[in-house]
Amino acid sequence: MTDITLITGDGIGPEIAEAARRCIDATGAEINWQPALAGADVMKQTGTPLPDETIESVKKNAVALKAPITTPVGKGFRSINVYLRQTLNLYACLRPCKSYKGVRSRYSNIDLVIVRENTEDLYAGIEFEKGKDDTAELIGWINRHCDRKITPDSGISIKPISVRATERIVRFAFEYARKMGRRKVTSVHKANIMKFSDGLWLEVSREVAKNYPDIEFEDRIVDNMCMQLIQKPELYDVIVLPNLYGDILSDLCAGLGGGLGVAPGANIGEKLAIFEATHGSAPKYKGQNKVNPTALILSGVMMLRHIGKTAEADKLENAVAAVVAEGKNVTYDMKPDRNDPTAVGTSQMADAIIEKIKCQ
Repeated sequence: MTDITLITGDGIGPEIAEAARRCIDATGAEINWQPALAGADVMKQTGTPLPDETIESVKKNAVALKAPITTPVGKGFRSINVYLRQTLNLYACLRPCKSYKGVRSRYSNIDLVIVRENTEDLYAGIEFEKGKDDTAELIGWINRHCDRKITPDSGISIKPISVRATERIVRFAFEYARKMGRRKVTSVHKANIMKFSDGLWLEVSREVAKNYPDIEFEDRIVDNMCMQLIQKPELYDVIVLPNLYGDILSDLCAGLGGGLGVAPGANIGEKLAIFEATHGSAPKYKGQNKVNPTALILSGVMMLRHIGKTAEADKLENAVAAVVAEGKNVTYDMKPDRNDPTAVGTSQMADAIIEKIKCQ
């Protein structure tokens, strides 16, 4: 048996976590699940959205499957997702974006992989609030040392990009491409404007690429990359990006493949890995047995491959693809008409996937 932490999250998290767990168990993967709490619900009970026991469970087991967790907008506690990545040094966010027959999209045959740096850039959380004394001190220092002036009513976020973290994530992208038989890595940046941060990113990317002559390398400016992905996504393969650009383009690429409902993800470090859906916790649907569990189930596919259970992973992905292609036992969002009365619930879609697993 393999010990794996199951973070059930909040909002719709517990429902889709249960659906994913049942589907994974149906493959015969022999997982010893160790449930753990995080999110707004546990915050009300314990005063913290992320108990120490949850962190320790992930550290002990080295692998976790995590359901969505609510992040308040503009107030409240900081993102638990970001905190987990930084605390556990999960420096690489891996998000495959793939077309499945039966998923509505303007595109077909999408097969892209986003590799996002997790620890630096504007998401490092180095911020200075408007009106604070330390913010005023920082603004004063900048105004004394720079021709461009910052007004005193500003809030400030710092964007660090280091050689070490850039080397690490770009090497991760190339190693992933080599392991998975991918053909090309594209590094995305805004080095034409931010020459000392994104410029460093581009310079280091080019140096790392020299160690992988078997894999094609190119770079793209981020705004041009967005247009390129809309016009001709077939030209791209593995795409490596700093934190903020990676967040934005991972959603863009998920949209090419049909949306966040079918978009899995993983956050991976040197020793630890957390697998999670890329969508949010949708608290308005909590407890309604309504939402699509596919993204978290496909994150389970990634998890199974990570722990070496390739046959079980293939079995699960094939079952998901079969149910989605058939289009009968799927949730409302996967029907051509979202008001289709034949749509099934979260649990029932999981049941259909389990039946497909049994038939293999």
